[in-house]
Amino acid sequence: MSGEWHKSSYSSTGGQCVEVREHEWGTDVRDSVHPEECCLSFPPAQWIRLAKVADSL
Repeated sequence: MSGEWHKSSYSSTGGQCVEVREHEWGTDVRDSVHPEECCLSFPPAQWIRLAKVADSL
């Protein structure tokens, strides 16, 4: 886990992107257009659940 921000593979190429970073305490998600704004933080179990739900849509 690098702790570096990277664009989500689910992001579009039209500038509406989210960035994620993984670390030992979970995953953070932020808006790539406004990276200085706050981010959402998810513990590992919640992130896995969110990813499964998003994948099923």
